[in-house]
Amino acid sequence: MTTDELRAASAELVTLHARFSSCFGRREARSHSLEYLRGLLSPLRRKSVEPMALGLSDAADEEDAPVVPLQRFLTRSPWQASAVQEQIQAVFAEQLVPSTATWSLGTVGVLDASDFVKQGQHSVGVAPQHSGRLGKVANCQVGVFLVGVTPAGCALLDHQLYLPKSWSRARRLRRQTRVPPGTRFRTKPALAAALVQRTLAAGRVHFDWLVADEDYGKDQALLRTLEARGQRYVFEVPSTTLVWRTDPAQEAASDAEHRGRLTAGRAAVVSVRALASQLPAASWQALQVRDGAKGPLVFQFAAVRLWAVRRRRAGPPVWLLLRRALEEGAAIKYYLSNADAQTPLAALAGAVCCRWRVDEWFEDSKGYLGMAHYEARSWTSWHHHMSLVALAHLYITLVRQRLKKKRPSSPWTERSSCCRRCCRCRS
Repeated sequence: MTTDELRAASAELVTLHARFSSCFGRREARSHSLEYLRGLLSPLRRKSVEPMALGLSDAADEEDAPVVPLQRFLTRSPWQASAVQEQIQAVFAEQLVPSTATWSLGTVGVLDASDFVKQGQHSVGVAPQHSGRLGKVANCQVGVFLVGVTPAGCALLDHQLYLPKSWSRARRLRRQTRVPPGTRFRTKPALAAALVQRTLAAGRVHFDWLVADEDYGKDQALLRTLEARGQRYVFEVPSTTLVWRTDPAQEAASDAEHRGRLTAGRAAVVSVRALASQLPAASWQALQVRDGAKGPLVFQFAAVRLWAVRRRRAGPPVWLLLRRALEEGAAIKYYLSNADAQTPLAALAGAVCCRWRVDEWFEDSKGYLGMAHYEARSWTSWHHHMSLVALAHLYITLVRQRLKKKRPSSPWTERSSCCRRCCRCRS
């Protein structure tokens, strides 16, 4: 950036923060929130409260630096993270959603979980659980996130900490970490459904597509919830997922009690893996999903119209989308979508391949904005921190949009894009 651009960006932060000032309440909290944002955006190597307070303070003595007030702002101040998220949704709708006017996909919501490795047992929600980053079980916290994706940029629209089952019985730890009374165990897909419901209820954002990995695609309760709302989705599913090859309403049943149920040996019911193995070569179509650093990134896709299985009974008509790399013997990824029968293959593929944008969001937030640097242990401080990271990232996105500068390592193509995980899953 030039000097003039830096000055303009600094003024833009103050302007954006002013829009959110009412979310923080009293003047002291408003001041601390701006200070916290500047800390997250600073070049400091570690962005927990103490180094941010010391690094940004003008105090000559470290003891005079506002470490404790900033800690109290994060942990005990009564402002609501949900209010900040609703205002982020409003800015997202006003500033980023208009860029979808010339983009066939519209607004895409991506549901994903992210983990934060922690030492000790006293931070809220910490337990031995799977860490996607480490690829094994580790002592960590896990959050569920809903990120909105548009051509102009992404924004974190809502989030919630996942409490493992072990925490439902840990009364002392729940009191110490100030978990709200009545907070019960909910699976990650149940939390995802709540995030979508809250965002839609706020009335600022609607989604043309929802996208998620197989942890959510295999949860039939989540799929039924979205189908009941008329919300279009395309979710990854396991290769063992069963589907009806033909319309189950036309399947005759010898016993009325078993009408519409799965019965042993019924040829009309197959796994998606078995169905994919039977597809002729002509069913596959190569599509460019985005421009990569080494040239266009192309995958093969196929789509088949089928019927879902719900609790061993016939479900609604769905698309089975298949994706594989061009290399010989490449693994196949499987997706189900409730999009209507007229939906083109390119639209299904484009929606699925928006997932890489969320990986980019997490990389920015963890790599540059201190998303994983927090040291506070309570429920409130975790959600406060995540909302402030979301606001800091939104600020960067708006500055990039104004300057029309894109990340050189991940150029955006108007049609569609691909999950970075896919690029590493070609075998």
